Amino acid sequence: MHIDLTGRTALVTGSTQGIGAAITKELARAGARVAVNGRGEQRVEEAVDRLTREVPGADLVPAVADVSTEEGAGRLAEVLPQVDILVNNLGVFGSADPLEIDDAEWRRYFEVNVLAAVRLTRMYLPSMTERGWGRVQYIASDSAVVVPAEMIHYGMTKTSLLAVSRGFAKKAAGTGVTVNSVIAGPTRTGGVEDFVYGLVDRSLPWEQAQRVFMREYRPQSLLQRLIEPEEIAHMVVYLSSPQASATTGGALRVDGGYVDAILP
Repeated sequence: MHIDLTGRTALVTGSTQGIGAAITKELARAGARVAVNGRGEQRVEEAVDRLTREVPGADLVPAVADVSTEEGAGRLAEVLPQVDILVNNLGVFGSADPLEIDDAEWRRYFEVNVLAAVRLTRMYLPSMTERGWGRVQYIASDSAVVVPAEMIHYGMTKTSLLAVSRGFAKKAAGTGVTVNSVIAGPTRTGGVEDFVYGLVDRSLPWEQAQRVFMREYRPQSLLQRLIEPEEIAHMVVYLSSPQASATTGGALRVDGGYVDAILP
């Protein structure tokens, strides 16, 4: 399958590293003009430089803004008045005793992981529907369906994204705009490596630590390894393409078989 996104403009939030950076790279490889988003100017510049080396000729737009705030979203709108593809990837995660999570932390998780995506969808969906083409995606997680006991606040936000995605898909019905969620399974990123070592013996070599983590904390995985960010990105690129025109309102799994159900 040849996917050509030439002429399309994409925004990937939280895209200076990890899954977001992988999605940006693969969208750029498919020919899209892609905005690289992060809160700090230096981080964004470094990410743009790195991606330019990895994808020669890539059309990248630096988009420095904290999209978890109204002010940040407003600054982003000045740089990108409209987009064709919106990938709501920004998120925070971490483990905590659920009885020790205070109100402020619950609000922070909701504002970063959910409200930022809702805000940007409100901002960009109307122009997509007016043009009769657009793609909105939310990077959810297996934790939306199988909520980990040590990450209830995170799981709650990812479950919320599934509802948000389905609801906005209904709002966009019949317009040529599709709205979907991608359920990402346990994925290898720098942040996840730190998370793993927060749960297993830090003296273990990475490959052994990963196996211990999957065996003890994610035993349902049929892949039996962490997913690579590029594997998530491939699904996002497909959903961004004209070939995915009949796929909307869905929650598509790239979870390595972690969720033990036929449907989410």
